[in-house]
Amino acid sequence: MSTRPSAEPIRVGVLTEEPIRQEGLASIFEAAPSERYVQLSPIFADLDELLSDSTLEYMVVDMNSPIVGMETVEDIRRRRSDMRLIVLGPENNDKQVMDLIKAGVRAYLDLKASPRIVRQAVDVVISGSIWAPRRLLCALIDRLLESSDTSLTNTPPRLTDRERQVLELILMAQSNREIAQKLGIEEGSVQAHVGRLMRKVGATNRTDLSMRASNPALLQGAGILDRRRGERRKGDRRQPLTSFSQPITNQSTIDVT
Repeated sequence: MSTRPSAEPIRVGVLTEEPIRQEGLASIFEAAPSERYVQLSPIFADLDELLSDSTLEYMVVDMNSPIVGMETVEDIRRRRSDMRLIVLGPENNDKQVMDLIKAGVRAYLDLKASPRIVRQAVDVVISGSIWAPRRLLCALIDRLLESSDTSLTNTPPRLTDRERQVLELILMAQSNREIAQKLGIEEGSVQAHVGRLMRKVGATNRTDLSMRASNPALLQGAGILDRRRGERRKGDRRQPLTSFSQPITNQSTIDVT
């Protein structure tokens, strides 16, 4: 998945206590941009400093440290739900990877990941997708879709006009900040709308919301599917509601921003 180089480097927070991994990540992120990758600027600091920086949208979390675990990820998600997380963790722990993705983590990499794979994963996350082993993403999608099918057989939840607007933009891979700019409202208001949408749909996090919201029953009940069909009949070529990218090596990606 390619991304055009930007004029300003994208700042990425890095939470790790291992000097070797700090140096390795710095060398990967500070490499010169190309037609494929954007320029990155790594920011090394402790958790509170990283979370207090409102300009940071991406963070690499090293879970190989004994003091960093699932509770750290949950803490970050509570305090900064807009933060897109890339986790470095142990290999051969499928349950942990599944739990992290369901908690909202956008990429999972083990210590065997090469610099090229790390850079590709970051690029995928910046583009608005998830990077994880293909078999685990397939299992997660099956589980979420199965849950959506059973939860939406009754009357779909009623959404306000603003909630429908926010939901459409979520399905178009827009971040909270981008949604706020497009709708002319505060980012905090967007977060409140997302929270209400999650409660109405029965989602546990934004990833779950995106998957459940892709269910045609909910889209049609909210008036989104009918409107989009009408736009397509008029020749509108907008971005599809959901899109799946081609797999990269043994990984897969899915747009769920």
